[in-house]
Amino acid sequence: ILLETTAGASTLVQATQTQQGFVAEISNAQLSLQSGNTFRQENPTPDIAAVTVKPLDQSRIQVLVTGAAGVPTGQVFVRGQEGLVVNVTPRAKPAAETLPTEPAATKDLDPIELVVTATRTAEELEDIPRSVTVITEEQIQAQSASSFRDLGDILGKLVPGLAPSNQSLSEFGQSLRGRNPLVLIDGVPQSTTRNAFRNLRTIDPGVVKRIEVVRGPTPLYGDGATGGIINVITKSGGEGPPQFTAEAGITGSLNRIDADSLGGLGKLGVSGKEGNLDYRLSATYDRIGGLFDAQGDRIPPDQLSSQGSLADTNTLNLFGKVGWEIGDHRLGLTINHYDTDQNTDFISDPAVNAFPPGTQKALARAGLELEDQSELRNTLVNLDYTHPNLVFGSQVHAQVYYRDYLTRFFPFDGRRFEIFTPEGLSIFQSRVESQKFGGRLEIETPLLANDKLTLLSGLDYSNEDAVQPVALFDTAAFDASNGLVFNQIGDRPWVPPLNQTNLGLFTQLAWQPLETLSVRGGVRYERVGVAVNDFTTLTGNSIAGGDLDYDDVLFNLGVVHNLTEEVNVFADFSQGFSVADVGLVLRGAPAGFTVESLRPEAQKVNNFELGVRGTWNRVQASLAGFYNQSNLGTTFDRETLAIVRAPERIYGLEATVDAQPADRWRVGSSLSLVEGENDREDDGEFLALTGFRINPLKLTAYVENETLPGWQNRLQLLYSGSRDRAFDAEVDSRPVNDYVTLDFISSIQLGKGSLQLGIQNLLNNQYFSAPSQLLRLRSNDSFTAAPGRTFSLRYAIDF
Repeated sequence: ILLETTAGASTLVQATQTQQGFVAEISNAQLSLQSGNTFRQENPTPDIAAVTVKPLDQSRIQVLVTGAAGVPTGQVFVRGQEGLVVNVTPRAKPAAETLPTEPAATKDLDPIELVVTATRTAEELEDIPRSVTVITEEQIQAQSASSFRDLGDILGKLVPGLAPSNQSLSEFGQSLRGRNPLVLIDGVPQSTTRNAFRNLRTIDPGVVKRIEVVRGPTPLYGDGATGGIINVITKSGGEGPPQFTAEAGITGSLNRIDADSLGGLGKLGVSGKEGNLDYRLSATYDRIGGLFDAQGDRIPPDQLSSQGSLADTNTLNLFGKVGWEIGDHRLGLTINHYDTDQNTDFISDPAVNAFPPGTQKALARAGLELEDQSELRNTLVNLDYTHPNLVFGSQVHAQVYYRDYLTRFFPFDGRRFEIFTPEGLSIFQSRVESQKFGGRLEIETPLLANDKLTLLSGLDYSNEDAVQPVALFDTAAFDASNGLVFNQIGDRPWVPPLNQTNLGLFTQLAWQPLETLSVRGGVRYERVGVAVNDFTTLTGNSIAGGDLDYDDVLFNLGVVHNLTEEVNVFADFSQGFSVADVGLVLRGAPAGFTVESLRPEAQKVNNFELGVRGTWNRVQASLAGFYNQSNLGTTFDRETLAIVRAPERIYGLEATVDAQPADRWRVGSSLSLVEGENDREDDGEFLALTGFRINPLKLTAYVENETLPGWQNRLQLLYSGSRDRAFDAEVDSRPVNDYVTLDFISSIQLGKGSLQLGIQNLLNNQYFSAPSQLLRLRSNDSFTAAPGRTFSLRYAIDF
C-alpha cells in the first residue's frame, strides 16, 4: 500500500496490531480523495479481507488492514519522495508463526501483545500464566532522555517488582522481586560465574527494539533466573532501500552548567533490504560528564556504594545485524560491541569518614593518578536460525553465540577488611575477564489441529572461562599521597580461573482444552559443572582445586482462565535454579580449605503466583500476588562477606493501571510491595532479609499528553518508601528513608526529525538511593548522593 505525500511533508506514524487487524495511525496528515472521505477495498488478495483508509480527525488518518483468517503483521517506512509504504504480511496463525526476534509492536488501545520470553515461543500476553512486562521501542526512546541511556534506570521506572536503579555502572542492589534476574540479549545470557552486577549496561538502548521482563522465578532458561528474566531484543534489519538515521544531543547538570558537567551523544545508522538480504548497522558515541547532586556538589566518580559511577565516562557501541532469507529458512547474524571507559581526575575524600556513618555525604577531591580506570567491555556475536515449518509442521529456532566480557572496578583499600589481604598487598584493583560460548535449540510441534496442543522441546548449553585478577599498588605511594596516587607493582589472580559448563534439557506442553482455558506446564533438567585448579590466595593460603557438580529437575505449571473477553485470571507454580558465587568464597578461602568442601547444592526456588488482568477499551489493569521460598539462600554476611546458605521466603504484591481518558491523554500508575526473611540459624526463627535484596515499597505514576499534533509531553513520578525492618533485626547497619523523584519528557516533530528534551529529577530533590543509604562499606565514603536536576536535549532524523 503506497500513500503518496506532498513533497517535504513530515508525518508521525504509529503502527500496531489490534483485534481488528493491522493499524497504522498517521498524525499531521489529511486524506485527499477524488470522491468521498474514506477509501476501502475488499479482498485485494486472498489473505486480506479489506483495506480501509479513513480520517480520524482533521489532522490524523488511519490505515486498517483486516486479515481473512488472522491478524496480519506489518511495517511502515518512507520510500524516497514518493510517500509512505505500508508493507503487510498476512498471518493465518500469528502466535505460532511470529519469529522470536520480531514480536509485534504493542502500544494501542486493546492491543494484542506477542511475547517470546515467558514461554520461549511467541504467544499472546493474555495466554501466559505469569506476570510479564513489555517495554516498547517508543518507551525506551522516551525514557533514554531522562536516564543517562541506562537500561537499569529505564526498567527501574517502568517494571513493577524491579528495584529502582542506583544510577551507576552496576545494578548492585537492583533486585527483581527480591532476587537476581537473568539478563539476556536476544536470548543470550549476559551473566558470568563471577557476578559483577553489570549485566544491564552491556548494550546501548538505541539498538533495542523491545524488552520483555518475566517477573518471578522461572525454569525455562536455567541457572540464574531466580528473580526472573530480562530479555533485551535488538532491532531487526530494515525494509526497502537504504534508510539512514542520524542523532546528536547534549546532556548536563542544571545545577552546574559548565564544561565539567556537559556530555554529548552522536549516532549514525543505516538499515534496508536488498533482495533476500536485510541489514542494520549503527555506531553510537556517548559522553557523560561530571555528576552533581542537588546541592551542586560533585558526586565522587568511584561511587563505592554501588561499584562504579557513570560520571566522566565515554561509551562506544557498534551494532550490526544481517538477515538472509532462503524460502522459509532465515539466518541472522548479530554483532554488538559495547565499551564504557571512565576518565576522571576525581576520587572520594576519606575525610568524610571522620563523621558518624550516615551523617556526612561522600565528597569528591581532585588529583587522582590512575592509569587504568573503571571499564566495561562486552562483545557479543550471535548466529540465529529459524524455520516456521521444517519437519511435521514443527517450528525450529536455533542459535550459537560467543561473548567476550571484561569489567574493571575502581581501586580499593583492603586494609578496612583484613580478611582480604596482608600488609603490603592491601591496595588493589580487581577486574573480571570472561569468555563464553554456547547454543540453544527449540522445536515447537503442534500435536492437535488449530494449535490446541503443542509441544516445545529443546536444550541449552554454555561453556565459560572466567578469572578475577587484581592489580596491586604501592602502599607507600598511596599513603604519601593521601590516597590519590596508584603506582602498580604487580598483577596476580584473586579469584582463580574457573571453568563452568551448563547443560539444560527441557520440554513444555501448551494445551487449550476450552476456548476460555489454557494450561501450560513442563519440566527441565539442569546440570552445572565448575572446575577449579589449585591456587594461592592473596593471603598466601594454598588451596587445593577440584570439581563441583550441581544438577536438579525443575517443574512449572500454569493456568489461564478467561472470565470474559476483557478479564482473565491466572495461577502459576514455577521453580528457579541458581548456583552460588563460588569465586566469592574462594578469594578469601582460609588455610586448609578445599574446593570439594563447598556444598555442591544449588539454590532451588519454589514460586507461587496468582493474578488477574483486564483490558477494556480505555483501561488496562493487573493485580498479582506471589510467594516463593528456598531451602538455601545466597545472601552475603555484611561482616565476613561469606554466603549465607539459609532458608528464605519472599512474598509481595504488584498492581498496575493504565488509562486513556481522552484521545490525547494517557495516565497510569504501578505499585510494588515486596518483603522477605531468612532463617540464618535454621531454628525456625526468620529475620528480615537485607535491604540490598529487599527494596522498599515502590510507587510510580505518569500523565502523558499530545499537546499538539506531533508534540508529546510526559510527567512521571517515582516514590521509593522507607524500610527499617532489617535494621531493627540488626541485619542492616542503617534504616532506609523514602524519597521521590519527578521527571519531564517532551518530544516534538521538527522538520523531518524529532527534537526531544528530558529533565531528570525536575524538582531537584537531594536524595540517596537505598543501596547508598545502607552504607555497603559502613563508612561515609559509600554514602553517595544521587544526581540533582539534569537535562538531555537531542535531535534525531531519518532520511
